[in-house]
Amino acid sequence: MYGIAKNGWWIALLALAAVGTLWNTSGRSGEAAVVLPAPAVDNTRAAGPMQTAVLAGGCFWGVQGVYQYTKGVKKVLSGYSGGDRSTAQYEKVGTGRTGHAESVEIVFDPKEISYGEILRIYFSVAHDPTQLDRQGPDVGTQYRSAIFYADASQQRIAQAYISQLEKARAFARPIVTRVDPLKGFFAAEAYHQDFLVHNPTYPYIVINDLPKIVNLKRLFPDQYRDKPVLTAVAP
Repeated sequence: MYGIAKNGWWIALLALAAVGTLWNTSGRSGEAAVVLPAPAVDNTRAAGPMQTAVLAGGCFWGVQGVYQYTKGVKKVLSGYSGGDRSTAQYEKVGTGRTGHAESVEIVFDPKEISYGEILRIYFSVAHDPTQLDRQGPDVGTQYRSAIFYADASQQRIAQAYISQLEKARAFARPIVTRVDPLKGFFAAEAYHQDFLVHNPTYPYIVINDLPKIVNLKRLFPDQYRDKPVLTAVAP
């Protein structure tokens, strides 16, 4: 699967489009990808130490991929959050009985992108926040929509933004995203890291995740970058 040509994922998307409309190519099987309003409550961009956001929104391959193509993001890891370290393995998490959600840990420069802007992309293109305990073809609590906040500031921004979107009726259905305290993040196995980047023609990626990257570029051109940031973990 590895060693695909640099523009392989664009070729894969074009091939999918040529097939017709057999699948929903928005990358979000419910709500369509849209530019949502910026958070009214947010931190001001300012120089400072790197910050970290932990988000869950279905299969971590696609969510990691979205932020790998986002400016200001310095590193993104796929992993597990919500359960204990002892059960943070793919096979165990897949049972849906560990309390974990497939998550991503996003390290970002607060001078280049704010926590609220990270959340705006999360709700706009990274996943569908109206799907309860699932995303598209993936079903179970391990695929839930969740924001794991690291401090009171992140909690305040996340809760205020969800309330803002609900009042604006940004989605046709209720937002089901949970806002939970971050108790730990555990990196996933090496073969999961950078999966979208290294496997642009993998059918699941083509159908469910590459459209998210297209939507990021289309809806947030100023925050999109052509060269993705990769993890330090070898595929």
